[in-house]
Amino acid sequence: MILRTFQTLTLLLTALALASCSDAWNNPYSALETATANTLYTSFAERPKRLDPAQSYTSDEAEFTAQIYQPPFQYHYLKRPYELIPDAAAALPKPRYFDKAGRELPADAAVADIATSVYEIRIKPGIKFQPHPAFVAANRSLTRDAIDDKFKLADFDGVETRELTAADYVYEIKRLAHPRVNSPIFGHMTDYIAGLKEYGETLKAEVKKLGTGKTDSTGKSSKAPWLDLRKSDISGVKVIDDTTYSVTVIGKYPQFLYWMAMPFFAPIPWEADQFYAQAGMAEKNFSLDWYPVGTGAYMLTENNPNARMVLTRNPNFRGEAYPSEGEAGDKADGMLADAGKTMPFIDRIVFVREKEQIPYWNKFLQGYYDKSGISSDNFDQAIKSGSDGESGLTPEMEERGIKLRTSLATTSYYLSFNWLDPIVGGNDPKTAERTRKLRQALSIAVDFEEFISIFLNGRAIAAQGPIPPGIFGFKEGQASMNPVVYDWKDNGPKRKSIDTAKNLLAEAGYPGGRDAKTGEPLVLYLDTTDRGPGDKARLDWYRKQFASINVQLEIRTTDWNRFQEKIRKGNTQMFFLGWNADYPDPENFLFLLYGPTSAAKSDGENKANYANPEFDRLFEQMKNMDNGPARQAVMDKITTLLHRDAPWMWGFHPKSFGLSHAWMKNGKPNQMANNGLKYQRLDTTLRAQKRADWNGAVVWPFVLLVIVLVLLAWLGVRAWKRSEAAVAVMAPDVAPAPKGAAA
Repeated sequence: MILRTFQTLTLLLTALALASCSDAWNNPYSALETATANTLYTSFAERPKRLDPAQSYTSDEAEFTAQIYQPPFQYHYLKRPYELIPDAAAALPKPRYFDKAGRELPADAAVADIATSVYEIRIKPGIKFQPHPAFVAANRSLTRDAIDDKFKLADFDGVETRELTAADYVYEIKRLAHPRVNSPIFGHMTDYIAGLKEYGETLKAEVKKLGTGKTDSTGKSSKAPWLDLRKSDISGVKVIDDTTYSVTVIGKYPQFLYWMAMPFFAPIPWEADQFYAQAGMAEKNFSLDWYPVGTGAYMLTENNPNARMVLTRNPNFRGEAYPSEGEAGDKADGMLADAGKTMPFIDRIVFVREKEQIPYWNKFLQGYYDKSGISSDNFDQAIKSGSDGESGLTPEMEERGIKLRTSLATTSYYLSFNWLDPIVGGNDPKTAERTRKLRQALSIAVDFEEFISIFLNGRAIAAQGPIPPGIFGFKEGQASMNPVVYDWKDNGPKRKSIDTAKNLLAEAGYPGGRDAKTGEPLVLYLDTTDRGPGDKARLDWYRKQFASINVQLEIRTTDWNRFQEKIRKGNTQMFFLGWNADYPDPENFLFLLYGPTSAAKSDGENKANYANPEFDRLFEQMKNMDNGPARQAVMDKITTLLHRDAPWMWGFHPKSFGLSHAWMKNGKPNQMANNGLKYQRLDTTLRAQKRADWNGAVVWPFVLLVIVLVLLAWLGVRAWKRSEAAVAVMAPDVAPAPKGAAA
């Protein structure tokens, strides 16, 4: 027994010694995924539901679709303000304008004279699709039984490719109108793409004629017959030749090019559409939502959205040169070190689904994730605030060589007034001046700088209007300041005093927070969603802000569906919402206040139901203008008008904070371009070294424990031997009693 104990302890010591000499014991990846492999490791929290470019419209999905698909245009990775540049297209097209009679107009024609704008897009030759079984003809005419035997793409017979053509882009535009696809932008695009609405009606009739799938005697359902979109055309979308197509836009709409930088307008080969339309495919998750087919820098090679997704370099990607210019400071920051080199730089990107923040954060600190966001729980460990109010890294992060990247999101969060409400609204000319002063007083009282400090860890800037920085129309410095809410002091905007807000409240007819006529206290209502007890602090903060000018605030909480319904019907007084830019143009924010799109009257996006004929006139003038001094002059008038009317409390623009290890290069945040992985590069040698330094097995506590156990065992054995010897000495020397005798 004693020998066995010592053997066990010896084996334990040996195992610990071996562990200290081998790879890190806490490595979450398989032995095949070494630290020196050219693989980026990151994570995702939400399962992407749609990877079909005609349907996908969320940021968590764009993280994948933007790497796989190649729209005609993209955003410059480094320049700010955001600049549209070619992607698969050879150049940005110049629109040709035509009047109602079909006569071509000059480039400076008045907007009112332009009936249509024609964009002719020429794509670069030689681009090829990723390898895929859809390009093998035999794989597009399989029996249901043959498909039942397939469980992954590798189970199909072979893969092929072909060259991208202009017809592939046209095919995708047609898919936007397909009734089985249900694209979220179809309705919006019918206002702009000539003939798209009519084409949608044509496809409805075709789908009805084809019928739905049937069920055979074995209980297997067959899919509805494939609708070949090559057999019908949209009047405003034409294939000119193999590398050129044109799109006719109704009226003048310069923002259409921004839409064409989204995956909605990426190419889809008809072969993939036919391949996935076969009966039995959907049941096996064989679809564009699960296995995209693109021409981009990467292709999806592993899709387990509950655990892990892997992007691999597309072997058919023709390459792209890293940009050679950016904005001020990019060169000094090392962002131009790879100028002119061929992208992508990384071979694989592994996304691991992490549902909990603490394990994710710990793995990042151990070097097993190459980059990370910062949650509220980890903020103080990662970030410190300087005396100038600027955020920086803590010494712990700096010691590890971690880099902090910040950028302002092209997002506006705002507290909206319902223009239809008689107390805070502005529809009644008799009370318009009073309600305007009430909104202005409340805009001063609600201190969003304090909100940002308390609830956002300083990760935002207070908004001066609806347009975030980086979007045309936003001005820097004092020129951007909202003079109704702020004064310019010490080279920055300073919120006006509470006394100023109280004076405005009195001028609005509520001195001391009471109605001057009735003496009743002013009670206002904020509608919001019920997200649980965690929101109590935020809602109490709102009450405190209103109370600072003696206004009582009542919170009306409800679920998300009911909340949306109340906004749609105009049954609110105040509510809090946000808007993230679809594209970097002021029109994408200001249309949220355009009178004809009132939510209560037309089910539009103007949730505030703001109505001002002067704003509507200026918006209509501005929205289709080209960027330049003339458009900026109109924007200045719009901004002044909105400052005065205060249809929203201009809340804040969030700031994104991202961390990356020293071995990650070219990691510049870009709020508009989602295809940024092709620009990034890894120093895998440095990563391997740091992982080894940070994760070497710490064996001395175990060795100490073993020594203590050995000592205790030795003492135990020694004590046992002494006890046995004592018993032997003390035992009486008598003969055993005879058999049957009493004891």
